[in-house]
Amino acid sequence: MLEFYTRYRYLIVPIMIWIGIQTFKVLWDLIVDHKFNFKRILGAGGMPSSHSAVVTALSTMIAREYGINSPIFGITFVFSAIVMYDAAGIRRAAGKQAELLNKIMETPGLTSMQMSEKLVEVLGHTPTQVFVGAVIGIIVGLIF
Repeated sequence: MLEFYTRYRYLIVPIMIWIGIQTFKVLWDLIVDHKFNFKRILGAGGMPSSHSAVVTALSTMIAREYGINSPIFGITFVFSAIVMYDAAGIRRAAGKQAELLNKIMETPGLTSMQMSEKLVEVLGHTPTQVFVGAVIGIIVGLIF
């Protein structure tokens, strides 16, 4: 089993972080809202950012194994930066636009358009959610 973990740790650890954080989000919603929200298992957004945790854990693990001067660390670092920028910037902006469009569509008499379903509003993360996810990822990456 240890040999399996050693061989595949760069897949196992990030997947386990993702599962752990998504499970936390489901349990948190269950405690706070008193309802089970299945969409939180696979959905994006919320505290903390599982995207940030996964990519920073991977970058941290690579840095520990190969050093910060290695090409593979450079690749994972740039990849991490892009993912976190996307989560806090582009996807967050898209979520705000979805929220506004949903409000417009719910306003009686404002539009004659019909929507078959409400747009998903929780797509991205606040900078704090990204930061907390990154800190979790760094800590986990240092441990494993």
